Amino acid sequence: MIPSILFSLSVLLFIIGFYQYLGFRSQKKELKQKISKFFPVKKRKSIIVVWGSRFDQTELAKPINDKLQKASVPLTASELLGALIVGCLGVTVLLTNLFDVPLRISFLLGLFTAALSYWLLFLIRQNRYNDRLNSQLSEVCRLLGNSARAGMTINQGIEMVAREASSPAREEFSRIASELRLGVDFEKAMRDLQNRIPSREFQLFIATLLIQKKSGGNLFSVLDEMANTLEERKVLNQTIKTMTAEQRYISYFVPALPILLLLIMNQIVDGFLEPLSTIPGIILGTIFILGTGVTFILVKKVTNIKV
Repeated sequence: MIPSILFSLSVLLFIIGFYQYLGFRSQKKELKQKISKFFPVKKRKSIIVVWGSRFDQTELAKPINDKLQKASVPLTASELLGALIVGCLGVTVLLTNLFDVPLRISFLLGLFTAALSYWLLFLIRQNRYNDRLNSQLSEVCRLLGNSARAGMTINQGIEMVAREASSPAREEFSRIASELRLGVDFEKAMRDLQNRIPSREFQLFIATLLIQKKSGGNLFSVLDEMANTLEERKVLNQTIKTMTAEQRYISYFVPALPILLLLIMNQIVDGFLEPLSTIPGIILGTIFILGTGVTFILVKKVTNIKV
């Protein structure tokens, strides 16, 4: 019983440490970018980093990088694949040495864990980039409304949003401002933004700007009312997330508990997992995996309440 408790605590501490490491890594990256502007330093790169950089520039890595950007994950394609490979090997070594699972089964479970982690990462964090932009839309409306109230044009207001807004809205509106300075038509720039961010909030926002650009009117009052509505929706969405937090966390614990119990029983009872290598065991294991996956998806669907 004591080894299982220690293993559970070590897994919990590993998850907390990994989360803290990602936050530290993001802050360190931002600090390096600021320092490099004043003190550019060239460092020798290891062969692994060079291979990773070359892989990130290939066509194979492009869809993965797009998924990572939409999921708002601060990793490159090579870093994600490297983490999955290390995780697969780590699960294999852990199951083989700690729980006495055969090497072949441990490696297959490691591959399954890596594939499941890759799938769950983009399933859980899908459209997270768009969600972050939607949460900033009220701020963008305020900035554009204030610029219109001060007598600025829409193009000047977009320039101000590109300077004042935080990331990721700053990058998107900086791109629009650059296109407008190069002579791109305003409507085309807005349509391109709509294609990059296919959300209802941005569709309404872009339609409002295009209508006001063509017909005129009190742009400040329209944007101010839109900002108030978006802020109320943000509060309502946060309330819904708080009320469904228990169900969402249950969807994570339900698949993990049976696997943890199997590993603990295999540590207590010798040969407990051997029936899984037989044909009936494989069938039951497949049914268990499919049932667990369906349960996870159904719980996520039930708790995904859209306003």
